[in-house]
Amino acid sequence: MNPEIFAEWMRLQGHRVFRTDSSFWYDAGPRVLQAFPYHWLIAPAEKEIRDLMLGHGIAALRYSTPLDFPEGRMSYHVILRAPYELDSLRSQARNGVKRGLEHFKVKQISFERLATEGWVLQQDTLARQDRLRSMTQDEWERLCRAAHGLPGFETWAATRDGELAGAVIICRIDDVFNVPYALSHSRFLGEHVNNAVFFAVSREMLAREGVREIFFTVESLDAPPNVDEFKFRMGLEPRAVRQRVDFHPILNPFATPTLHGITRSLLRRDPSNPRLAKAEGMLRFHVEGKRCVTEQNWPKCLQSLVDAGELNLSAK
Repeated sequence: MNPEIFAEWMRLQGHRVFRTDSSFWYDAGPRVLQAFPYHWLIAPAEKEIRDLMLGHGIAALRYSTPLDFPEGRMSYHVILRAPYELDSLRSQARNGVKRGLEHFKVKQISFERLATEGWVLQQDTLARQDRLRSMTQDEWERLCRAAHGLPGFETWAATRDGELAGAVIICRIDDVFNVPYALSHSRFLGEHVNNAVFFAVSREMLAREGVREIFFTVESLDAPPNVDEFKFRMGLEPRAVRQRVDFHPILNPFATPTLHGITRSLLRRDPSNPRLAKAEGMLRFHVEGKRCVTEQNWPKCLQSLVDAGELNLSAK
């Protein structure tokens, strides 16, 4: 599968898609573009960014860049590389996998089944993250059905007595598997459904010929800070990157710490408002990204890379 197929998935969902020299982009929100494939680290030229914004009326862009790119908030991608075996996990995660696989059967299912039965799981997942207003059932069904028949897309689920308990959507882009969605129902968390799904599907993906790694997610703008802790307990790793949020030249002078503070206050009054949450996150990443990296508030997970000598706080 190549990035053009992922772009087609986005178009089938109703998104606008653009192609520039450095990347693909889709409308992740009103007049807001997100670069994809998500695992790409890009270094777009200023003219490329300006032309994209001015040519299509775009208010803001979000993308991941290398560590040596000018400006950008210190951030991370969550990735996994082989070998990935049960014995390599810490005892708590290992026991969770064993118990999860005793309770659930992990297998590939159809996207039509995920579209209908999977909404209950996705809805419960969003509710746990206080992001219930960020997606409707119609949008969920459309994104699942858009993947049907596209090369490289699969969906896997953990089932018990025929009932879906957890699921993931995966897609292979060149030599990297991406996991756009992972979902589960809280009724099954105590029986370690997430452990079972993550371990079984990850082993399956890494066993495929020519697969270099799995990309799970980029640090979220609006998810709770602990949303990725489970992934790290399951042996996944943070990869240090810089996330950059660029605003339209007319809006850029107003993207200040003061505006961020106002937006943050509004979000406290309405914490489940998805537009406010995204706006606060984009302003936070933009404002923080203009500071020297040694003065930024680094994500907690990057400290492990510093401790291991893989990341130097004074690099920039």
